[in-house]
Amino acid sequence: MYTYFRENKAKRSFEYAAYLLEHGILTPKPYAYVEVRNALGLLSECYYVCELIRYDFTIREIIHDPLFPDREKVLEGFTEFSFKLHEADVNFLDHSPGNTLIVKDGDHYKFYLIDLNRMKFQKMSLEDRMNNLKKLWFSKDMIRLISKKYEQLSGLSATELSAELLKKTNSFKKKIYRKKYLKRKLKGIF
Repeated sequence: MYTYFRENKAKRSFEYAAYLLEHGILTPKPYAYVEVRNALGLLSECYYVCELIRYDFTIREIIHDPLFPDREKVLEGFTEFSFKLHEADVNFLDHSPGNTLIVKDGDHYKFYLIDLNRMKFQKMSLEDRMNNLKKLWFSKDMIRLISKKYEQLSGLSATELSAELLKKTNSFKKKIYRKKYLKRKLKGIF
């Protein structure tokens, strides 16, 4: 499929990393991508080579541990990082808890985006921005904190942001739970 219709994942990751870095968004430095083709010239394998980031934790730990040290500060930093992403017209389609690496740097935190092959570059409406964040499964308290920080950065209403993100997150969670429920039911039938 990639040979004729779209760029392969490795090439997309390489190019997207360059775009992110040009816009001041941290991601492991891209070094190369490799395409392996068969005798017919069709792509059989591809690889993306980038810098190894020795990270301290991911956003997943922040989500799942309410007692995580510096949790509020990390969430505020993550909100700044996400806002910067949105302002750079990046719709990161794989914005899941494991795809943001966090490095503690003194009193500050650095956020690195990984698994870059699924992105769209587009102007981000409020709905797009909240859709982008919904897959992170934030709690109500986290959503309030994120909305407050996003308000400071964007000038949008924290109340509106919170309501929209909560609605999107709950809808996404219901969809996932429904999918898991149906899988269990189907497993019992077959």
